[in-house]
Amino acid sequence: MNLILGMWIVWGVLVLVYVAIRIYVARLDLDENDTILLDDAFAHERAAQEAIIAKVKKIEPARRVALIALLVMSLIVIGYYVWNMWQQFQ
Repeated sequence: MNLILGMWIVWGVLVLVYVAIRIYVARLDLDENDTILLDDAFAHERAAQEAIIAKVKKIEPARRVALIALLVMSLIVIGYYVWNMWQQFQ
């Protein structure tokens, strides 16, 4: 496999993973309310909101890792093309 093709495939996979995580978190955030429920009659609602918050916090490290990996791979791709242009001008 060509190095450039492999580089673009890895970058594309990282983009897809990051977008999938963002969509998942956005979907969870749709179900989250911004209200504070203090009454005990709404204990089931509070429990549901706490479960959503726990899911979002659980996925947060994976989102950060995916973002960092995507940024690093983007820098590698850009660096490769800058280096290639530099070599052509010399």
